[in-house]
Amino acid sequence: MEKRERQDGITAEQAKGRTLRWQPLLPNLRRVNEAARRSGRTRFTALLHHVDVAALERAFRRQRRAASPGVDGVTVAEYEQALESNLQHLHDRVHSGQYWPQPVRRTYIPKGDGGHRPLGIPALEDKIVQGAVAEVLNAVYEADFLGFSYGFRPGRSPHTALATLEQALMTQRVNWVLDLDIRTFFDSVDPGWLMRMLGHRIADPRVLRLIERWLKAGVLESGRWEPGEVGVPQGSGISPILANVFLHYVVDLWIHQWRRHRAAGQVIVCRYADDLVIGCQHGTEGRELLGALTQRLAQFGLSVHEGKTRLIAFGRFAAERRAAAGQRRPETFNFLGFTHYCGKTRNGRFMVKRKTQATRLVRKLKALREDMLRRMHTPVREQHRWLCQVLRGHYQYYGVIFNYSSLRAFKDCVVRLWRKTLGKRSQKGRVTWASYSRLLAALPLPEPVIHQAWHR
Repeated sequence: MEKRERQDGITAEQAKGRTLRWQPLLPNLRRVNEAARRSGRTRFTALLHHVDVAALERAFRRQRRAASPGVDGVTVAEYEQALESNLQHLHDRVHSGQYWPQPVRRTYIPKGDGGHRPLGIPALEDKIVQGAVAEVLNAVYEADFLGFSYGFRPGRSPHTALATLEQALMTQRVNWVLDLDIRTFFDSVDPGWLMRMLGHRIADPRVLRLIERWLKAGVLESGRWEPGEVGVPQGSGISPILANVFLHYVVDLWIHQWRRHRAAGQVIVCRYADDLVIGCQHGTEGRELLGALTQRLAQFGLSVHEGKTRLIAFGRFAAERRAAAGQRRPETFNFLGFTHYCGKTRNGRFMVKRKTQATRLVRKLKALREDMLRRMHTPVREQHRWLCQVLRGHYQYYGVIFNYSSLRAFKDCVVRLWRKTLGKRSQKGRVTWASYSRLLAALPLPEPVIHQAWHR
């Protein structure tokens, strides 16, 4: 999280915050990162030699063994049977220019607003090469990315973004929050602009040719191939770093300059992928920033999602003003699956609290119900083992302070759904609570756990 710096005496290194402290583990990538940090105008003319067999093997080891195959149907287990020869052959094709990516397989996942998000599943070899190239690009661009960018970066996570946002809202002079969402961002990225932006740092024509081929590989949906003219396939290994590069030039650098030269009050920023939260001291500046940023995005073919973008009064002083007027607490906003709201501690101090976003909770329960029906006739112990993994994963992400009631509600719903599913295994009728209680005593489900530490 970066707040608005003083306009006099600020350096580029100060603006980048703690990003500069990240160091790649490998010596060759560390040298690339150091060269990028020494000068923001350095253009790298030779990068493809870092994509060697060892880099391809590291990218392969990062693949999930249970991941869905692409259009070629090759799985991780099948590719691993002759891994050494397969990687050597892939390496030779990449460096000789004979490697051509295959179209991504299009699938859809549900969204919180009831719609569906398109997801691209590349072929396994495309995932491997993209992972190796992304490793090199990360070494270059980690020297450039600003401190308030958290999405898909080494050493950063959604919980890091949430923690720093919470700290900034509670310690800085924030009276207004601009919750901004970019409409269908991954499907709206202009490849021409993206390649021009990459050209500021990457001058290796072989790397640029690889990226351009991935962008033009197209999509295979229902047996029909569609050319890739606009957008970055969400789900590919290269799309996170490409999205961050695009937003770095379109949004991050622009906002940083705007708050330095146009804002009179404090402005804090937190971005995770295409989700952006901006805190402002003055409401007039928040409205001015929203209008200017909307025009800025339109210049690059992007638009603001009007239904998800709001400027609301939020923070300590907003809560005090509404309480003095006898009104309810300020409005809430959603970010990374949590609803943020103004609350108080037991001793009456102001605090930003978080709870599980209601739409995310409903969506998760619907997906669980469908998964339970598919696993209905598997052995009960296997169902129990799977449900334990689901609950522990949910607690791991949503187990933050003041969110215990939402965790408890989620577990109670899972308990009822499992009982209902077990009752459909035969024609004997539903499972009674007495027999179900004995089952839960023998195979207990994990209790909610708060994983966030208290640092107040």
